[in-house]
Amino acid sequence: MKQNIYRSHHCIDIDAEMVGQKITVSGWIENIRDHGGVLFLDLRDNTETLQTVSNDDSLFVGLAKESVIKLTGVIRKRSQETYNPRLKTGEVELLVETLEVLSPSLHELPFNIISSKEAGEDVRLKYRYLDLRNNKVKENLQMRSDVLHFLRNKMYDLGFMEVQTPILTASSPEGARDFVVPSRNFKGKFYALPQAPQIYKELLMVGGIEKYFQIAPCFRDEDARADRTLEFYQLDLEMSYVTEEEVLEVGEDIFYDVFTKFTNKKVSPKPFRRISYHDAMELYGTDKPDLRNPLIIEDATQVLSNTTFGPFKNSTIKVIVVKDIGDKPNSWFNEIVDYASSIGMPGIGYLTLMPDHTFKGPIDKFLTSQERQALIDNFKMQENSVMFFIANKKLKNAQKLAGLIRNELGRKLNLLAQDTLELCIIKDFPMFEYDEENKKYEFCHNPFSLPHGGINDYENKDILDILAYQYDFVCNGNEMASGAIRNHDLASLTKGFEVVGYTKEEVETRFKSIFTAFKYGCPPHGGMAPGIDRILMLIKDEPNLREVQAFPTSSSGVDNMMGSPSQLTRKQLKELGIKIEVKDNE
Repeated sequence: MKQNIYRSHHCIDIDAEMVGQKITVSGWIENIRDHGGVLFLDLRDNTETLQTVSNDDSLFVGLAKESVIKLTGVIRKRSQETYNPRLKTGEVELLVETLEVLSPSLHELPFNIISSKEAGEDVRLKYRYLDLRNNKVKENLQMRSDVLHFLRNKMYDLGFMEVQTPILTASSPEGARDFVVPSRNFKGKFYALPQAPQIYKELLMVGGIEKYFQIAPCFRDEDARADRTLEFYQLDLEMSYVTEEEVLEVGEDIFYDVFTKFTNKKVSPKPFRRISYHDAMELYGTDKPDLRNPLIIEDATQVLSNTTFGPFKNSTIKVIVVKDIGDKPNSWFNEIVDYASSIGMPGIGYLTLMPDHTFKGPIDKFLTSQERQALIDNFKMQENSVMFFIANKKLKNAQKLAGLIRNELGRKLNLLAQDTLELCIIKDFPMFEYDEENKKYEFCHNPFSLPHGGINDYENKDILDILAYQYDFVCNGNEMASGAIRNHDLASLTKGFEVVGYTKEEVETRFKSIFTAFKYGCPPHGGMAPGIDRILMLIKDEPNLREVQAFPTSSSGVDNMMGSPSQLTRKQLKELGIKIEVKDNE
């Protein structure tokens, strides 16, 4: 094997057994310290930091932090009182004989590498290549590599074939905005980046690839948030001749195995709890509930059906009962009221049950004695418990607001176990929802999903009563995967798109590939797509997806490191046949 001229050892391999050996190491200068004639230089490579020392005052002169150097010298034992237990190399140091600068650092650093995670996100991402030198940031990328390796091997073991699908594809109405790419050869026409490999994986099923997977990049031109970025990756998988339960079992294996292998947290045992979409919205006010929170939402609409209290009249009334908090100070309850206002509520009513079974609270005077007793009886209130009221004219609004209040109560009361990953499966989503603003039906979930009753549902059920074989995996309030049993019946598929406003001709034009392929025989199929970035976010306890991606854009979608999005030159625009018009107010 040819000798490496830059290093003979990585820092992490250097220990007390090597005392007396002459070695070569290379890396970045982390720090230089002058202890009165004895100079110490901390050298950091990709694996660890090593203390080096020189008695030659001139050897380390003029060196800047983060310069890349090569050192040759002899390993020696450090005195016991100077051991550094935080380093794996902490028992030894390198007595430097020669130093070579491989690449000097010519600029002042924008932040301290060792503590880069404390710097502002914008400057970290602008100089991401420096941020990656931070060990904790680098550990996230190593974890990403390890998890992807594990997932690939697991899919191979389960008999799946890995297939890569195209990045340049056609635009399709799948629920989010497409990123589009203009064509130079076909002026006026555009490719689109895939929101997901949805159509391709279904065509693979038609092609007889019975069990497919890939680590798929997905692109959505949507506003970023903590758990969503413009570009993300998912473990995309699809299977032929499967039932919904068979797909869910594969998903359970994936999530359980990856979380138990890469975390020390308590993971929900299999099978994960199945919750219908209807029950999730009623009990938790969301379709991605955090089940670490023991609080549930209950409905008081019927109990208070004859109320004369204005905010409750003709409204859906949700309540949350919390035990043993009646002795909280007024300031604590005021914070809940302030939070309610911040999410668009006019306020929030609450009642505390006193030892004499009377209520104390701002809305007590608006209730009759019968209503007070009905609340105690129906919701099993105990002494010192508090009931919070959330009312709204619209059911969905009442559910959503109650869900937010439940989350806030869970946070303020420290009810969420930080050492637990609580998984569940939300299923039986409605096929459609009604958009009040635009006065039209929209798909609630994936438009390619199979209704429970197939095409018969469109003939025999109200549109909003049609349920689909759609499911989400949820962990600690995060949507971790979405999937469905696909609709391989063309008549039913067409009918679904007609409900949301497409003609049959438009559907066949927009989805020509599927409508042609399905006519040649399509096996029943279904699948799902666990989110790689979200899995890593939970494993590493990071607050957002950007911390587990190598080169993410900022929260606003800007990449200041690469300078994107950027303008094209006139020449480029001319080649593409594109003319840019900017309005004065833009």
